[in-house]
Amino acid sequence: MTLSEKLETQGVGGAPDASVTLLPCPALREQQDAQAAAGEPRQENREGCPGGQSALLMVGPPEEQEGQQGAEAPEGGWGWVVMLAAMWCNGAVFGIQNSCGVLFVSMLREFGSQDDKQLVFKTAWVSSLSMGMIFFCSPLVSVFTDIFGCRIIAIVGAAVGFVGLLLSSFVSTIEPLYFTYGILFACGCSFAYQPSLVILGHYFKKRLGLVNGIVTAGSSLFTVSLPFLLRVLIDSVGLYNTLRVLCILMFVLFLAGFTYKPLISSASDKEGGKKGMLRFPPAKKIFSFSIFKVTGYRIWAFGIPAALFGYFVPYVHLMKHVKERLGENVQEEVLLLCLGITSGVGRLIFGRVADYIPGAKKVYLQVISFFLIGLMSMMIPLCNSLGSLIAVCLFMGLFDGCFICIMAPIAFELVGAQDVSQAIGFLLGLMSVPMIVGPPIAGILRDYLGTYDVAFYLAGVPPMIGGIILSFIPWVHEKKKQKEKEKAVDEETTKKMLENESTSVSGTAEKPSKESESVI
Repeated sequence: MTLSEKLETQGVGGAPDASVTLLPCPALREQQDAQAAAGEPRQENREGCPGGQSALLMVGPPEEQEGQQGAEAPEGGWGWVVMLAAMWCNGAVFGIQNSCGVLFVSMLREFGSQDDKQLVFKTAWVSSLSMGMIFFCSPLVSVFTDIFGCRIIAIVGAAVGFVGLLLSSFVSTIEPLYFTYGILFACGCSFAYQPSLVILGHYFKKRLGLVNGIVTAGSSLFTVSLPFLLRVLIDSVGLYNTLRVLCILMFVLFLAGFTYKPLISSASDKEGGKKGMLRFPPAKKIFSFSIFKVTGYRIWAFGIPAALFGYFVPYVHLMKHVKERLGENVQEEVLLLCLGITSGVGRLIFGRVADYIPGAKKVYLQVISFFLIGLMSMMIPLCNSLGSLIAVCLFMGLFDGCFICIMAPIAFELVGAQDVSQAIGFLLGLMSVPMIVGPPIAGILRDYLGTYDVAFYLAGVPPMIGGIILSFIPWVHEKKKQKEKEKAVDEETTKKMLENESTSVSGTAEKPSKESESVI
């Protein structure tokens, strides 16, 4: 449907509709004002604005149109406070999740039994459920954030996470942790995390890249420092009191949610109007499944989860593997320190590199990342010293940061700006399944084989397979763009032919009228 057809259906071009207003662009408005000042008749330019500027289409009643005109990002002010709150959220949520290896070893010691041959498998479910549920809830969180707004969802999510973590400190067996830590705490983190990214777009536009870099650095900062803190706490006060100390992080996150002052009204405000009644938007507006019609996105949404079956295995099992291979006196937290530092460096470096790679070819960065992450995972069993493991973790963290930082740019290239949030939400939901399943499978292999070697070898295979799948995306995307370009050329040619025909018809119609006038 063309723009003129859309305008006609909405009341523009025919009978005037109070809900739609077409405002001229600034340059055209200045030209009209100059003509009025000179006493010349006001001319309407229907061919568009000079310099490629477009007119502003304001949809809705006048009071809503005023809100649309005035909705500009302040680029600072209170936004800096919001940025710090979002940074704390990113750090608290993924700092705890990435430090799960330290908690995993402590849980094995706390709930372990010599007679339980499936202890590692059972315990691995706690950490894998926790990480997986954060992503599994992402599509649902997007919907609730659109309906209720960032502030409410962030506050409720932090409160639920606080309750889940507090309840986890009172259990006496491993099974209740599946619910309190693996589901309740993780779902709360998911509901607190996603609004922290959405609210940044309310306050920043020009500086959004810089602000996102600072916010995501919170994850690396906490991942670097938290494992050492957890080790000290567990050795001094035990697992249960350590979980209660971590509740402080969630309580601060709860307070941080109150800083998310919305500058753009939520769907409930728009639909409910002044009456304050909550009306849910239509389902088509909430779930946009049209993104799955894009072939490149379908390949991406299949390749990424396929690569992640082995992705989270080192985060959960590496600490236990190091203790078994190198002894109890090794400071295995250094490995998480290396992962955290180089992951932050990788996000900064490859995020900038991606700006210079055109279109969907950015996917090749993820292809390289998955191949190297898979290779590093396979090299873990070959390392017999802490130094060699540090080298492996440095490379793994670097390309982990590369994989994460270009998720949004690739989604933008594949589906466009309008559907990018839905595209990321659905992808995160699909990512949850392999992240939940991978670590327990590695735990089963450890329980039955008595070593992690086979588990780490197999964990390196899915990232390589995923990388091969993703390598087809640039070719498919370029082929699609070529078809769209050819279609646009055909439409333009047809349009010109129709214009020429209409011109010739009007010319022949004018000749008889002129001849009749001359006869008279």
